[in-house]
Amino acid sequence: MKFTIQKTLNSTKIKHFFFGKKVDIYKYQVLRLKMFRDNLEQQPKYPIRKAAELLKISVHTLRMYEKEGLIIPFKKKSGQRLYSEIDIDRINCIRKTINEEKVSIEGIKKTLSMIPCWSIINCSESERNNCSAFKTSTDPCWNFKHKNNTCASRSCRDCIVYKEFSNCQTIKNKIIELTIEKNIEEIK
Repeated sequence: MKFTIQKTLNSTKIKHFFFGKKVDIYKYQVLRLKMFRDNLEQQPKYPIRKAAELLKISVHTLRMYEKEGLIIPFKKKSGQRLYSEIDIDRINCIRKTINEEKVSIEGIKKTLSMIPCWSIINCSESERNNCSAFKTSTDPCWNFKHKNNTCASRSCRDCIVYKEFSNCQTIKNKIIELTIEKNIEEIK
């Protein structure tokens, strides 16, 4: 990281070079704090019993969500499941969708299956043609055993598709964005 000092009439500003770009020190610190906070939120820390307690649900319900493919908890080598803040947000979204919106687990899985993972991670056409997630709309992409494509070497829990679509609003925004893009293409 390189520093420069710029003198102005009334103040001295320190600038960082961040990835080859000049960045104001304040903006750099805010960015670093956000990255640190995001990293903390992604750290698995709650054992299954504590996560269930925080969510006011049973351990059995958490295991059922995992079995249904709605969540991918972190697993230690011992097999112990741990949940992060982002996992808790995801489960809250699932609970809200089931209890308030009256959508079934199958309905949630179908909705999650419509996230265009192939577009988000830039799969080639041949990879899409060999991908079960691309061909069906019954399960989210992270529920498939990926072979001969970009996802084969990735951990689904660490994939941007799983991580970025962890709350209800993000999913809704993506569907709105895709709908708008499709309408624009149809107009052209």
